[in-house]
Amino acid sequence: MDEIFDALKATPNVSKLIMENDRVRVIDARFKPGVKAAMHSHPDHVLYIFNDGKMKITPSNGKPQTMDLKTGQVIWMDATSHEAENLGKTDVHMLVVELKE
Repeated sequence: MDEIFDALKATPNVSKLIMENDRVRVIDARFKPGVKAAMHSHPDHVLYIFNDGKMKITPSNGKPQTMDLKTGQVIWMDATSHEAENLGKTDVHMLVVELKE
């Protein structure tokens, strides 16, 4: 992965490393209302959503998509590069589990 787009390096305002080994990397992501994460990349990954919220995801090669997140929701996401922005009035907290190959 290009270091410029590594999620931890590109988004220190929202991302914190929780755990990493040779198979996975686990990131705690917290977005305050209106906060935007710069363009970054993830390999295939799973999101666990801790609280309801609304995010705008803008892929590097596509049109923006709004996601209505629900507490306890688990979302599979293929490898991607994107920006992410909290569109809601509450914090969005999620766990990102990146798979390594």
